[in-house]
Amino acid sequence: MIVFITGATSGIGKSTTEIFAKNGYDLIITGRREERLQALKTQLEKKFSVKVTTLNFDIRKQKEVEVAIASLSGENQNIDILVNNAGLAAGLSSLQDGNVDHWERMIDTNVKGLLYVSRIISNKMILNKKGHIINIGSIAGKEVYANGNVYCATKHAVDALTKGMRIDLLPHNIKVTGIHPGMVETEFSIVRFDGDEERAKKVYNGMQPLKPEDVAETIYWVACRPSHVNINDLIIMPSVQATATNVIRKSE
Repeated sequence: MIVFITGATSGIGKSTTEIFAKNGYDLIITGRREERLQALKTQLEKKFSVKVTTLNFDIRKQKEVEVAIASLSGENQNIDILVNNAGLAAGLSSLQDGNVDHWERMIDTNVKGLLYVSRIISNKMILNKKGHIINIGSIAGKEVYANGNVYCATKHAVDALTKGMRIDLLPHNIKVTGIHPGMVETEFSIVRFDGDEERAKKVYNGMQPLKPEDVAETIYWVACRPSHVNINDLIIMPSVQATATNVIRKSE
């Protein structure tokens, strides 16, 4: 079994590579940070004796995506599971004060990047007459919140695309699942706030967010259901979070 994971060098993506490798799956891992990709490859191959192929590209750039995936040969053409994990938030401001560069970065990564990868790999799965695509969305794709406008819009798009894929790929024996986490402590907030680690830490003050491995375990569980079972849609939240904005925090 071969699993293709985007955004594999940190957070949910990295934890997902580890759980699949631990269970004997060969991996194709992608990301923009070549050094991290190579370090992860070395670690996983040494620890779990699996085959790991790295593809270094910017998911926002269609040609880079196409060239990288076209370089796959042999058994790596037979991708069983695609985990569309790459995604980000940039900025937290009202629409009228929004930064257009932030908007384009989110749209290009969260929506267009997912499409570029899915289009190519879904066609490989169609040839193989089987496969499973798992799209990582967000609670922001089910609700909206103040100052989350464009990020929420991109994750709503992921939700809609997941539903559309499920219909389009149904005749080809390809499963499609959407997994929508609430608050997960990763580099997400650091990226959103342009590297401001102090501001990022405050997002999780006084509460226990999900860990990346919590989401990775869920991804793995979904992927391991029997062939006649598909988990269409799943929301996973910290036990102290009810909605995107309703969170119980301990007083400091």
